[in-house]
Amino acid sequence: MRIMGLDFGSKTVGVAISDSLLLTAQGKEIIRRKEENKLRQTLARIEELIVEYEVKEIVLGLPKHMNASEGVRAELTYEFKDKLERRTGLPVVLWDERLTTVAADRLLMEAGVRRENRKEYVDKIAASFILQSYLDSRTVKR
Repeated sequence: MRIMGLDFGSKTVGVAISDSLLLTAQGKEIIRRKEENKLRQTLARIEELIVEYEVKEIVLGLPKHMNASEGVRAELTYEFKDKLERRTGLPVVLWDERLTTVAADRLLMEAGVRRENRKEYVDKIAASFILQSYLDSRTVKR
């Protein structure tokens, strides 16, 4: 069993997958789309990854403002969650993703990745941070 982590954005979805022991998260890819509302190919690719990695649960980053309020992106994320659950039949857990993109960008900066190249990796790393945070919380509860 593995868990998938998703960082859902307006034109991209960062994807991370846990190891089979549910201890670590690894960024796998960034799914890109030309238009925000065109999700059919995105959902199809997520389904392919679910089968490939034998995923049994999905963790979806929930964007919140720093004061914990929710805006338009959160509403779109709830809609995406519903589509994921209907299409895959898997449970989808919403997970606070505040500052994950900032942390991912900082990591890339510290690694010396040039600014223009960071967008090639930032969503995948943010998905890894979302999933790793979730995995760590599960370990603490045990």
